[in-house]
Amino acid sequence: MHRVLTIVLAALLLGACQSVPLEGPARAEVPEVILLWPEGPPGGVPDGLTEMVVERVNPFGLLDRAAHEVTAPSLTLFRPEDSDGSAILIIPGGGYRWVVIDKEGFEGARHFSARGATVYVLRYRLPHQGWQAGPDAPLQDAQRAIRLIRSRASEDGIDPARVLVMGFSAGGHLAGALHTGADVSTYAPLDAADLHSARPDATALIYPVATMQLPHAHPGSRLNLLGDAPSPKAETAWSLESRIEAGQPPAFLMHAEDDPAVPVENALLLYDALRTADVPVEMHLFETGGHGFGLRGIAGTPLEAWPDLVTSWGRAKGIFAPGNRTGLAGPAD
Repeated sequence: MHRVLTIVLAALLLGACQSVPLEGPARAEVPEVILLWPEGPPGGVPDGLTEMVVERVNPFGLLDRAAHEVTAPSLTLFRPEDSDGSAILIIPGGGYRWVVIDKEGFEGARHFSARGATVYVLRYRLPHQGWQAGPDAPLQDAQRAIRLIRSRASEDGIDPARVLVMGFSAGGHLAGALHTGADVSTYAPLDAADLHSARPDATALIYPVATMQLPHAHPGSRLNLLGDAPSPKAETAWSLESRIEAGQPPAFLMHAEDDPAVPVENALLLYDALRTADVPVEMHLFETGGHGFGLRGIAGTPLEAWPDLVTSWGRAKGIFAPGNRTGLAGPAD
């Protein structure tokens, strides 16, 4: 049975750009949390929501948490000991029903920060929970996140022109929405941070949700983003393959062909659209692997190559420095 831990966020009283140390044993692991919105999210918080974290059982015996009813969108910052100047915004999945914290967030952040990147993990709002912006609510958070990252470039020691967005599953859909809609106005500018561009310099989509059209749409993500009876217009508008245009940033796609949750056709549709628009794209398909693995259980399998494939591609695209270290040490490296 899941254990529900209600989080009391005293940080809500602080400004969006302030960093708040976490309390307890996680302090050394997760040193800083940056709130996205100084006065709360655009449009206010719907009645009845209480942000909470649910601990989940997994076969690896690892910490596995998910954030439900997110009311205080944030970035968790992982600083490298030896920075190469690159930055990664990680957007975890969760079917737009919750936001995975460890498996597709903190574990990847530790892996890539150990190799020189400054990593920010996004905790974003869920679109079906009464937000004034509806399906735009997560995109508001993603746009604000990348603008804040660039506004902190001097403080965090990053190059604002070397920002990679990496999304997993439904987080891949949100990363793709940012990739294709960085310049779409979704909220009124708040401060100087919003003068910065929300356009990624490169985008990596890991087993991404892409299409909202049947039969290949992920049912849960489609339901939570667009409701139980979306119009054909809404389906098309939120299908990433229909949003691809020439001049968008380079993209990296990775998927397992036997994915039972998000069909591999999601990656294939994106790949075809990117190639048709002459957007630089690299895709890697694995025969087996299923869905939602992150860095867990991949040692000794072909899947263990994917973090190094991202690193090599990112180096070729100018995101990571030539000396950026590769290699996978373990699931919670």
